[in-house]
Amino acid sequence: MSAGLEVRGLNKAFGGLVVARDISLTLRPGDRKALIGPNGAGKSTFTNLITGILEPSGGEITLDGRDLRAMSEAQRVKAGIAKTFQITTLFRSLSVRDNLRLPLWERRGGTGRPFRRAGGDAWVEAEVEALLAQFRLTDVGDRPVARLAYGQQRLVEMAMTLALKPRILILDEPAAGVPSSESPLIAEAIAALPADLAVLIIEHDMALVFKVATRIIVLVAGAILTEGTPAEISADPRVRDLYLGAKHG
Repeated sequence: MSAGLEVRGLNKAFGGLVVARDISLTLRPGDRKALIGPNGAGKSTFTNLITGILEPSGGEITLDGRDLRAMSEAQRVKAGIAKTFQITTLFRSLSVRDNLRLPLWERRGGTGRPFRRAGGDAWVEAEVEALLAQFRLTDVGDRPVARLAYGQQRLVEMAMTLALKPRILILDEPAAGVPSSESPLIAEAIAALPADLAVLIIEHDMALVFKVATRIIVLVAGAILTEGTPAEISADPRVRDLYLGAKHG
C-alpha cells in the first residue's frame, strides 16, 4: 500500500470538451508541491476532482491505497483531504477564535455547543490557542474577522482548514488578493505547516511558488506539461514561453 495521495490517468470531459487529460501525480507525507499554469489550464477542475466536487470520467484517485472515487466531498474531508479557497469562506461577523472553534467541533462530530467555554471544552480552547500562536493571530483572536487585514483573513482560513487535521492540504491561491506588503505572512505560514503534512499549492504568484515549493507541476490545457524542481522549471524553455516569461530566466 502506498502512503499518500495517488492520482493515475485522471480524465474529465463535459461532453466533447476535455478538461483533464491523463493526469498522474503523487503527494507523499511532507511534500511541498505547486501546481501552476495559465488561466484555463484546468487547475481548479483538477482540485475539484480530488476533493469530490466533480466526478472524474476516468482514472484513479487513492489515499493510502484506498479508492476515493465513491466518496462524497464531506467523506473525503474526514478521510484527510482539505482545501482552502481563492475567496475567503469565513464568518466575518464572528471573532477569529469563534471561526476556529467551528472546524474543531465539526471534527468532533458536530455535537455540543461550539461557542461554550466550559471546562469540558478545554481541548477545543487549547487547540484554538495553538492555532492562533502558529499563525501569529493571538493578538487579534477576539477581533471580528471583518476587521482584519486581508492577509490575516487568509491566515484564519488556513488555520481553520488545518484544524480539521488533514493529511493532504490543497491551498487554492493563498496569496490571491493579498497586498504585496502582507504576502510574507502567507509564505511564513506555509513554512510553519506540520512537516508530515502533504501540501499542494495552486498559485499564480511565482515568487511565492518558488519560495515554498520543492517540486512544481505545470498544467497546460488540462494535461501535465512537466514536473520538476524550481530550478528545472525555471530553466525549461517551454514553461518560460508559455507561462513564466523572461523574468524567471
